[in-house]
Amino acid sequence: MAQKGRRGPRNGPEGAQDPLAMAAERRDRSTLDMVRHALDARHALLAFQPVMQARRPDMPAFHEGLIRLLDETGRVIPARDFMEVVDNQELGRRIDAMTLDLGLQELAAEPGLRLSVNMSARSIGYRPWMDTLEQGLAANPACAERLILEISESSAMLMPDLVAIFMSEIQARGIAFALDDFGAGATSFACLRDCYFDMAKISGRFVRGIARNPGNQVVVQALASVAQHFDMFTVCESVESAEDAAFLIAAGIDCLQGYHFGAPTLRPAWRSGPGRSAAG
Repeated sequence: MAQKGRRGPRNGPEGAQDPLAMAAERRDRSTLDMVRHALDARHALLAFQPVMQARRPDMPAFHEGLIRLLDETGRVIPARDFMEVVDNQELGRRIDAMTLDLGLQELAAEPGLRLSVNMSARSIGYRPWMDTLEQGLAANPACAERLILEISESSAMLMPDLVAIFMSEIQARGIAFALDDFGAGATSFACLRDCYFDMAKISGRFVRGIARNPGNQVVVQALASVAQHFDMFTVCESVESAEDAAFLIAAGIDCLQGYHFGAPTLRPAWRSGPGRSAAG
């Protein structure tokens, strides 16, 4: 969840604030207030997207739990509306803790489920996040072996030494780690060597339309080769067509995730009732 640099309101030639900057600042304040209220009221839930086995494309290897925050009317607030704004703030860490809490609850309720949830490297050392993990595993120790924590490549590279220590301690408890958005940033080989990620989720920017893009084919094959060298299970994100899925399966990718196999849903197969999409 890397954040681009943000600027405060700029002054015009006569000292007046830039109207566009002022509007952006008001929008960000409104977004922060909306996110804070949703977290305070626990107006949050997970949408689940399947990650399919390449050798058995009809069988999920696991599901990813994606956080959804709700406004006062119950409408889902699209993640793109708040993630960039909250990334460097405590609200971002609170979102990570809420995501983990909801994920652990789902794992406790569904003994056959394996689930991944996202976290930022900035949440390492955040006491409420660790308390959530400790309490969840104390209540249901078996959840550890079915939990996968996804850390984005850009986030891991902010503090690779700390990530390596954290991962070593958490993996000892049976929890797995995925390097999310692999290839989108600048992961060093030293980080891959020292962090021992269990799987690499190759960035969707190289996957969409891959069957007809020779350049992306080379990139994905190279990323998969690096991942396999470090004994990492490979997952391709953003698989959106049968043609792309067929290419990736032939290329030896282990798992596939994307709209071709299923959109994130608030009502996955293990729950009763009809499915409902929660993309956003």
